[in-house]
Amino acid sequence: MFGIASYTAALTYILAFGLAKAATNYLAGTWSERFGRKPVLIGGWLIALPVPLLLIWAPRWWVVIAANVLLGISRGLTRSTTVIMKIDPVGSEKRGLALGLNESAGYLAVAVTALVTGQIAARAGLRPEPFPGRSRLCSTGARAVHVRGEGDPRTRSRRGAGARRGR
Repeated sequence: MFGIASYTAALTYILAFGLAKAATNYLAGTWSERFGRKPVLIGGWLIALPVPLLLIWAPRWWVVIAANVLLGISRGLTRSTTVIMKIDPVGSEKRGLALGLNESAGYLAVAVTALVTGQIAARAGLRPEPFPGRSRLCSTGARAVHVRGEGDPRTRSRRGAGARRGR
């Protein structure tokens, strides 16, 4: 579609996502401590909002790569922050359980989303049908974190230890 070899396309696509995700995985922990878990998580969701529109209207391959970089940044911020948020309440001794639950839930969600998106694309075509749902998913995630998200130990500690234990 964009006039490039499939090997080149696959390599640039994977590298763009991987490098962006790796960099934000590295920064997410520091930013979560500095700014709080909730703002980093919301930021990760919001960064993904333009991705579906970029993919729908991508006239050139570099736009697809730019969208994939945004997706890598979003994924790095959201996944790393959710891992931190799951370890916070259980402590480091149950870190493995928290990580396992997070990974299981994450990959199940990816599988279901891929299945639904694939079915929509098979029925309606690749552009633009599968993408508006992804934008709604990103905005719903950001709103849910904004409304319900706690996840910041600094916020919880201000309310006192009794509030944490349900007293």
